[in-house]
Amino acid sequence: MKIVLVGCFGHIGYVFRGLERVPSVEIAAVASGSEAPADVLTSLCLEHGQHPVVYRDWQQMFDEVQPDVACIDGPFDKHAEMAAYALAHGIHVFCEKPIALDFAQLAMVRSAWLESGKHIRSMVGLRYADAFLHAYKLVDSGAVGKIKFIRTQKSYKLGRRPDFYKVRKSYGGTIPWVGSHAVDWIMFYSQAAFSAVTAYHDADDNCGHGDLEMVGHALFKMDNGVIADAGIDYLRPAAASTHGDDRVRIAGTSGVLEVRGGKIYLINGDGEQEIVPPPADRDVFSDFILELTTGRPALVTDAQTFALTYAVLLARESADRGKTLEFTGFERS
Repeated sequence: MKIVLVGCFGHIGYVFRGLERVPSVEIAAVASGSEAPADVLTSLCLEHGQHPVVYRDWQQMFDEVQPDVACIDGPFDKHAEMAAYALAHGIHVFCEKPIALDFAQLAMVRSAWLESGKHIRSMVGLRYADAFLHAYKLVDSGAVGKIKFIRTQKSYKLGRRPDFYKVRKSYGGTIPWVGSHAVDWIMFYSQAAFSAVTAYHDADDNCGHGDLEMVGHALFKMDNGVIADAGIDYLRPAAASTHGDDRVRIAGTSGVLEVRGGKIYLINGDGEQEIVPPPADRDVFSDFILELTTGRPALVTDAQTFALTYAVLLARESADRGKTLEFTGFERS
């Protein structure tokens, strides 16, 4: 299978981490997707025994290489344009989240997807992190009974962000960027569609980062009755031992499960347990490739990719407008 890479603005590392599980994949070409050179991408490729052609223009690369899959991690505001172009040219898409920064962009990508017959997945790799994937298997097997409430957390160090983070048009907002993982966990664990959202965010005290929101919080109602919330912030202290603090709490009719610090804590009828999760048996990139090549269903679907993107965009709009908003139409599929 022949793939191409565009940019390294976010999680292109998922591709390289998944290569071992799909050794037949060839990285045929790379492009930076911006004015910057593609030096980082080419170095990563060489480290993994890949020798791609380097292009300055990503459209030319798509046209000339005609890859099976385009892995898109360029500027955030270009995700939708790149994804729609790839789909329209018969190329499957593995794209950084969110795949669009506004509803018009999302509609454009969805239209291209519907006409193409190809697949598109976003880089929701935290579904596949050891503790979060094992937690899914536990709750799916009934460890907490019927799920009633889900709480997720994404907390990052702020550091000094590139200039494009300072402008809503090029950044997209903290709820769509950081919050995508937290909102995806809600969809993943609840196995339900979104019904309504009330959200808040605030850009004060962001150390000169312009429009960037330092905090955000979104409360969702799911169509199966689950209530869920996502807390998102850039308030993790610089002295913390890790860049992020990712957590999930899932409360059900017969137990409570929490993921924090890479471990799982479960309380149910069997008592209290601390569980060290086994290594994950799949990853987000190879899972997609194996679905394309063998038909084995991946843990994330095209429909969920669109539903997640719509959810974070609607949550951002709820925060902007200060009102509860309901989900209708395709985004609930």
